[in-house]
Amino acid sequence: MADHYDEQAALDRETRRFAAMVRKDVAFLNQVLADDLSYTHSSGNLDTKTSFIESVASGRLTYETAVPEGLRVRLFGDVAVLTGMARIRVDVQGEPSDLHIRFTDVYVKREPGWQMVAWQATRLPAQA
Repeated sequence: MADHYDEQAALDRETRRFAAMVRKDVAFLNQVLADDLSYTHSSGNLDTKTSFIESVASGRLTYETAVPEGLRVRLFGDVAVLTGMARIRVDVQGEPSDLHIRFTDVYVKREPGWQMVAWQATRLPAQA
């Protein structure tokens, strides 16, 4: 029973995180992103918690849409590994992009709840 509850809690945090990026909800991002976050974008660029939140808050990185697909969670004690895909429309310093990505995301269960400690995304090829 606890496993099902933890799986659902991790999935909920992930879904809320995607929505928070679009809304520029810095308060939620500060809560859900771990201080030791390693965030690797599909471009290969790397962000920390601080640099990612600053990019979102400043508008340098604007998520117009971010919709996760096919989310799956696997629990390993207090670690949740989430995999899935997402369709993202993002504007990076004035350059709009439509992305379809596959990602692996790692959450750790800590005192404030599930926190994201790692993100790695890969762009999927454009479909003909």
